[in-house]
Amino acid sequence: MTVAPRPADGQLDQSPVSLADFADLAREVLPAEVWDFVSGGSGVETTLAANRAALDRVAVLPRVLAGVEQPRTDAVLLGRAQSMPVAVAPMAYQRLLHPDGEPALAAAAGAAGVPYVLSTLSSAPIEEVVAATDGPVWFQLYWLRDRALVADLLDRAHAAGCAALMVTVDVPVLGRRLRDARNGFALPPEVIAANLPGGRDDLAHAGTPGVSAVAVHTGAVFAPVLTWADLAWLRGRTRLPLLVKGILDPRDAVRAADAGVDAVVVSNHGGRQFDGAPATATMLPEVVAAVGDRIEVLVDSGVRSGTDVLRALALGATGVLLGRPLLWALAAGGRAGAQAALDLLAVELRDGLTLTGCADPGQARRLRTLTGG
Repeated sequence: MTVAPRPADGQLDQSPVSLADFADLAREVLPAEVWDFVSGGSGVETTLAANRAALDRVAVLPRVLAGVEQPRTDAVLLGRAQSMPVAVAPMAYQRLLHPDGEPALAAAAGAAGVPYVLSTLSSAPIEEVVAATDGPVWFQLYWLRDRALVADLLDRAHAAGCAALMVTVDVPVLGRRLRDARNGFALPPEVIAANLPGGRDDLAHAGTPGVSAVAVHTGAVFAPVLTWADLAWLRGRTRLPLLVKGILDPRDAVRAADAGVDAVVVSNHGGRQFDGAPATATMLPEVVAAVGDRIEVLVDSGVRSGTDVLRALALGATGVLLGRPLLWALAAGGRAGAQAALDLLAVELRDGLTLTGCADPGQARRLRTLTGG
């Protein structure tokens, strides 16, 4: 399997009018097994479906006679002003979607004025991605069996100028992603885990019927045990803002705040880990209530539009991580596709703010929500 040819950067075969349009464009150009790798979830994909269903059940109660003509979309995340309360979620192996991969999506994020979160399993090295954008890059850390390699990744992230660290805590093992197993999915030779040493990377490229080579690779590299003591070590290892991604239980959010983190990300890994976990939109208000204003609370999983960003804000989030729609846009048009998607996101968010009577995202967090329509 090789990465399919893409339209030249700067070109789109069609002119999408919503973020949802990019999924259809991406499906036209991606190999079926790559589409499944990105769009699929774990198990029978109950949680994957629940994320979308839960957001669809959230109705936001608009305010009227607010006198808002041109709302602002700018917000502050981790003490830094940006154009929207949004960051690009960490997603692995972006050169599966387009040859320009992570540097292209990071550059688009920088041009749009939002942070780009770089995955440990990036197919481009940290240094190349940071150099490709004028915007902030947050480094996402998977906990590895080799603590020395963890320390090396942290040193590289600091040296490259990353603006924050995000540790993902919901992957003691990779969830059983049945689409990938059925496809015998393996990475093509040209797509590598660029931030990890060679050796065991071969495991990700060895296709076997009924087995996901990516799952075999991560099983060999990822540490199966991560504890609060490890988080304390990490907190002591960096002065950068620290986010913990993969929180669903409010008790864990409180404990993370006690451990000195700056933010948590309410996440079920886009429905790709425990199939049976609740939707993030369901748990978000409980987490916000538990931590109060002690730390920031971001959310991901199932977000597909500016309306969803507004819903998340109304549920109490300070920020939102956007994932799959930006991969579809990258597949459809490289950096230009990703920039078009982020531009559309801003239009959708601004439209939602106007229609709910909000002058800015801060006011959206004071809106009431109803569940069920």
